[in-house]
Amino acid sequence: MKRVITYGTFDMLHYGHINLLKRAKENGDYLIVALSTNEFNEIKGKKCFFDYKKRKILLEAIRYVDLVIPEENWNQKKDDIIKYQIDKFVIGSDWEGKFDYLNEYCDVVYLERTPEISTTMIKNKLGEIV
Repeated sequence: MKRVITYGTFDMLHYGHINLLKRAKENGDYLIVALSTNEFNEIKGKKCFFDYKKRKILLEAIRYVDLVIPEENWNQKKDDIIKYQIDKFVIGSDWEGKFDYLNEYCDVVYLERTPEISTTMIKNKLGEIV
């Protein structure tokens, strides 16, 4: 069985997220999503609309996702890859080159983002409406 892992905040879930998760799952048989915790998002300077528990429930309801684990810091990726016996690390192309160091532990794949949608875009558009 080929195991795949991806990381993200997945706030304000939209079809770009679904596209990423579907394509990540196509890279293997079992997809693990490491979901950024509220505390980690604060460190990253991100403010989420939904808290961790609600974002986790949403991800667990998606058929492509087999397991959701917490992402608590920048340095856990290598440990997760070893612990969960990951074959492929998959992430959006906006991170191109940033995780190449993980090639020592598994294949690293950068997937093109869905260009016309992002959580930031949604938040900005909502700000214009309100």
